[in-house]
Amino acid sequence: MNENNKLGNLSRRHLIKYGGGFLGTGLAATVLGSNLNHPESVVAQNIVAQNKEVTPDVALQKLMEGNARFVEQKHQRPNQDLARLTEVAESQAPYAAILGCADSRVPSEIVFDQGVGDLFVCRVAGNVASSEEIGSLEFGTMILGAKLIMVLGHARCGAVQATIQGGRFPGQIASIIDDIKVGVERAQREPGTNKLELAIKANVKYQVEQLNQSAIIGDLVDKGQLKVVGAYYDLSTGEVTLLTGKLLDYLVVEITTNRQLIIKKQISDR
Repeated sequence: MNENNKLGNLSRRHLIKYGGGFLGTGLAATVLGSNLNHPESVVAQNIVAQNKEVTPDVALQKLMEGNARFVEQKHQRPNQDLARLTEVAESQAPYAAILGCADSRVPSEIVFDQGVGDLFVCRVAGNVASSEEIGSLEFGTMILGAKLIMVLGHARCGAVQATIQGGRFPGQIASIIDDIKVGVERAQREPGTNKLELAIKANVKYQVEQLNQSAIIGDLVDKGQLKVVGAYYDLSTGEVTLLTGKLLDYLVVEITTNRQLIIKKQISDR
């Protein structure tokens, strides 16, 4: 895992410095708390302050509530207007991060009914936790302040299917297949007839393990400032199901036609 954790030994100060280099001085200045002489900066600082109040469990609740709205076609489409663009122009403070597949059928902001600046999304075939993805998520959590990382696998994943079928792969495709093999091998030892679905879910759990081995991510988890979970997206229904983690109960809030709130409790698999 040492090769996959290039940022593991960097201090917060060094990561901010490098982050400023590749994300631009405007973001670096905001991250460092500089007072910018623009009205938008005040709004941006308010967003950061609001997200500091979000706990990992609240972040998970917000995601699952959004997915419930998506499944029931009760979209709110929050934070998608021009006012939101102004709010986040100076800075970003996403409350959650998603490590998802590059599959065109799994757009995170739509699946979770979120808007601009809400999610820090890393997408790669097979939702693998490569060194680049881990580094990005380290930045998204330690510097930008995301309180939750969700590894999101999905039904009929082509990358996992290709790994099961085996064979030789051209170019850099083989490197992705190598990162999925562990999950596929684990799934072969599990009971069940749908080997593809088992492999997809086993791959999600393995990638969660890889993220937790990051020194930066692991430290945030130990301090209670971050939660890392795995989930599975059903392409046919749009529903996201949690796969990993010893989680607290979370509330799924649905708004009925008469505007009354129906509160449902759901507990994840242990």
